[in-house]
Amino acid sequence: MKRIGILTSGGDCPGMNAAIRAVVREALDKGLEICGFKRGFAGLIDNDFLKMDITSVGGILQRGGTILLTARYQKFKQTEAQRIALENIERNRLDALVVIGGDGSLCGAYALDKLGVSTIGIPASIDNDIYGTDMALGVDTALNNIVEVVDKIKVTATSHERTFIIEVMGRGSGYLALISAITTGAEAAIIPEVSYDLEKIAARIKEGYRRGKTNNLIIVAEGAGTSFEISRRLEKMAGIQSKITVLGHLQRGGSPTCFDRLLGSRFGTSAVEALVEGTSGKMVALVNREIKLMDYKEVFAKKKVFSKKLVQLAELLGR
Repeated sequence: MKRIGILTSGGDCPGMNAAIRAVVREALDKGLEICGFKRGFAGLIDNDFLKMDITSVGGILQRGGTILLTARYQKFKQTEAQRIALENIERNRLDALVVIGGDGSLCGAYALDKLGVSTIGIPASIDNDIYGTDMALGVDTALNNIVEVVDKIKVTATSHERTFIIEVMGRGSGYLALISAITTGAEAAIIPEVSYDLEKIAARIKEGYRRGKTNNLIIVAEGAGTSFEISRRLEKMAGIQSKITVLGHLQRGGSPTCFDRLLGSRFGTSAVEALVEGTSGKMVALVNREIKLMDYKEVFAKKKVFSKKLVQLAELLGR
């Protein structure tokens, strides 16, 4: 192995730069050349890349986002796009490719692997919805961003004795909503994985007010319904007025936490080590605090679910 490529694809998240830095430094230490493709698979199709060296990754460890830029490139699902990518990989004499991203990005890595390209995937998704890894890149930073904002909102909620509904990211996964609800003392977490009874939530809020509680927080994952609709229904069924905050892309931003910097560093070095050892078709994963390698087949064959005990904990502490 003499030359490898790297790209970041899909939604950006804090920790990607830490992983890029680790991949580049480990590759150079192993005597490899490395090319960074811009804007993910779109850059691979357009053959838009830069040769990376030690100066390319200087001062990026603490930066959010990705210096290689990123994009969602649905066309890569098509055979023709994959064929062009394969031609560019061969033209640039690349022996392997490291792909950093979420489910869609890892699917792209898997498609190339089946075409004979050696690939290793690095899971990066603030939703923490990728099977096989306890944590993906960006999750910890996103949670800290959410908790910081919710703590500030809670001050105003308490001062005005109000109910606030905070909408967070998570189309198919309620992990962010659930964990942030537990860690901010919210009355309820509304998530896609669990059906909810808004009348019970309303009764809980009213009971809280009767006990002298001065604030109520409901955290909603975007995949479970909009905060505006839930607010409207709460007022209609129980006369509870609420204020709404949609956090949006704020959750993705900012400097990565110590955890995400370390995780990105461990993932990046492990990815290069695996390729040098002749391993391909796998994703690096954090399993019980150790770095493991998971087959793409296993990653995509199963759906990640979180412990029911977390749901029970949220219900208990939200009463």
